[in-house]
Amino acid sequence: MKRIFAILPAGLLCLAAGCQDYLDVNTNPNAPQSVSANLYLPPMEHWLVTAPQFDGRFVGRYTQQWMLAVGVTGTPSTWDRMGYDAASDNGAEQWRHVYWSFGQNLVDMNTKSATEQRWDLLGVGQVLKAWGWLAITDLHGEIIIKQAFDPTRTTFDYDSQEYAYTVVDSLLQEAVKNLQRTDGAVDATYLARGDKIYGGDRSKWLKFAYGLQAMRTNHFSNKSSYKPADVIALVDKSFIGNADDALLAYPATAADGGDFNFLGTRRSNVTSFRQTQFVVNLMNGTDFGGVVDPRLSRMLAIDSANTTYRGLDPTVVGFGAFTAAQQPRNFFGYAGSKSGVGLASRYIFGDVSRIPVMTYAQLQFVKAEAAYRMGDKATALTAFRNGVSAHIDFVNSRNLDPNMTPTQISAAEKSAFLASAAVSATPATLTLTMIMSQKYIAQWAWGHNELWMDMRRYHYTDLDPASGQQVYPGFTLPTTTLFGDNGGLPVQRIRPRYNSEYVWNIPALTTIGGLETNYHTKPLWITQP
Repeated sequence: MKRIFAILPAGLLCLAAGCQDYLDVNTNPNAPQSVSANLYLPPMEHWLVTAPQFDGRFVGRYTQQWMLAVGVTGTPSTWDRMGYDAASDNGAEQWRHVYWSFGQNLVDMNTKSATEQRWDLLGVGQVLKAWGWLAITDLHGEIIIKQAFDPTRTTFDYDSQEYAYTVVDSLLQEAVKNLQRTDGAVDATYLARGDKIYGGDRSKWLKFAYGLQAMRTNHFSNKSSYKPADVIALVDKSFIGNADDALLAYPATAADGGDFNFLGTRRSNVTSFRQTQFVVNLMNGTDFGGVVDPRLSRMLAIDSANTTYRGLDPTVVGFGAFTAAQQPRNFFGYAGSKSGVGLASRYIFGDVSRIPVMTYAQLQFVKAEAAYRMGDKATALTAFRNGVSAHIDFVNSRNLDPNMTPTQISAAEKSAFLASAAVSATPATLTLTMIMSQKYIAQWAWGHNELWMDMRRYHYTDLDPASGQQVYPGFTLPTTTLFGDNGGLPVQRIRPRYNSEYVWNIPALTTIGGLETNYHTKPLWITQP
């Protein structure tokens, strides 16, 4: 491939002419200099699903899905204290992914697709482009768009988050148009050669585009321009059931582990993490009338003595006062740090577990929140119950992926839970606490970007006027151990990627305040009125 690398913003180390000479010297006369547009797609789909899991190791600690427990001494880790690691790329994999792994490759794929009138592949490419801008603006705030792939520049100006949201909207509108076209060289077989998520089914990519647009539109909930009816209409055009879920299967054949599930036992990326008491309490009956969620034993890890489900306190170092027997097992189901190739596991933590980037359950909770906010409690309740039911089925499906140990949630268990006080609300008794807590559970351990956006939209600890509880009951900011640079404020964004921006793009960073020690506590435009 002639242009295998993308231009990394603020990391351009040579002038355009010199780079061209370098590329010419390294042209391989025995390899094709141009590849089919569909062959760009597989690695980009891999990173679409996998890059959020890289960053989820850190975002998941901001949202108290888990915390770093093993090998921590003195004070809780920086991320558990809503801080960051200076001079490090931790938390910026999606930044790298959008500008590098997608980068010029996505530009080239879309250009070729347009030239060849492959409107279905172009539509998929525009969805990927929109997803990338949305993902990194929600993580980082101001990002580089207009100048991102300009080879004549060595520094790159940031664009506002408001502009990023406008670009995402435009891309998704164009994607919808292209995914609906049947003229030109639209060809499901051609698309399927590179499409490892939907196998060339453009109708499902169309639903994905509507779903992404629904989430984007729902992020405006704190703005006067928020239109919940639009959110509902978009969700209704999107996924109609779990069969539409956007899932990536990991082959798990590469010797270096690169095609294994990032969360699995072989790669051991989350072996040192443990669940928090916050997520345990959402499911063990503490927060919802004593009703134990049947997903508790199929998603979370029991303690080392195999007696009860416990979680950790992010304000306490490591396992705190827990004895060895009381310590929660790792997410694979083992005591201590046991991990390795081919070990039996649970939920989405197996080597070949399929990982989603968007699910029907997730979107039903988006619809439920929007309907609730516009006062249509009946529609909200239906969507809410659809979301809970669908996620129970999702848990069962993941525990049917190869080499999983948990038993299935039975029809009787599911029915009992759906009839319980935790879920069986009337339109009048449904609350935002219920909706957002169940959405949190449905996104736990994989849906980090949307989950963190949800929590920031509700300022972490906002109260639900109907329930009198916090929207996220029991969530407590780590005020006693908050990272020193925060100035007493909770985290709102991740700083831009260190090895591009803080090395090569200092002037542009200065303009947006990126050199301030507490820049990561600056609220995002989208979460403000």
